[in-house]
Amino acid sequence: MKLRSKLMRRIHSLSPLLWAIGVMVITAALAGPVTAQYPPFSEYLMTRDTEIALAKSAAPAAISGRATIKVLTKSGYEVALRGDSGFVCMVMRGWAAPTYTPAQLRNLVYDSSVRAPICFDPAASRTVMPYYEMRSKLGMEGKTPDQIAEGIQRAYVKGELPRRDTVSFAYMWSADQNLGKGIGHWHPHMMIFAPYYENSMLGGNEPGSHLPQVTDDSGTPFTVVVIPVDHKLAIKAKPE
Repeated sequence: MKLRSKLMRRIHSLSPLLWAIGVMVITAALAGPVTAQYPPFSEYLMTRDTEIALAKSAAPAAISGRATIKVLTKSGYEVALRGDSGFVCMVMRGWAAPTYTPAQLRNLVYDSSVRAPICFDPAASRTVMPYYEMRSKLGMEGKTPDQIAEGIQRAYVKGELPRRDTVSFAYMWSADQNLGKGIGHWHPHMMIFAPYYENSMLGGNEPGSHLPQVTDDSGTPFTVVVIPVDHKLAIKAKPE
């Protein structure tokens, strides 16, 4: 208990995201090795209308109102509403965790509480969304984070996933997002899919801060840059 208290005090002054990561790492280290398991698939599901409303909350109405909306089913993501703008909105689950780094966030695949509404722009809908859908498929098959990473890498090398050689964008502005235990609702933000970017290229800004930062898979084709926006821009889900 003394060791745990001392370690907790050392990370207490960090940013909320780093604090959450620190708690996860310390808890895992003190608890010893465990075998993570997926909860029942039913815990990842939502009612159709609720999921549509949550997906639409990812972006301003001018965007989400014309976007294609996808919802999760036992067979994977399926189109619930067909749009005409090229944008696609959906609610990502824990399977959207980083493929490689930060390593301590990869186990979010097992967190059935994650609800991450996102609206991909037309370019990201073509080149990025298939990556997240494949990750979800592998997670639904019960694959571990290592097995998911291996599957993604193999598919990318074989050309079964679109090449990630251009920058694209997505909105994550939902006021109802839940990014997992210990993180919860973070800032509304823009997702920039910037292949091979590293945080140093943005100025080395602190993860979890209000500044632009690399959050996922630095230096790989799957790098994610996040730019937080004003909390006043957060959008509440409005079930119809």
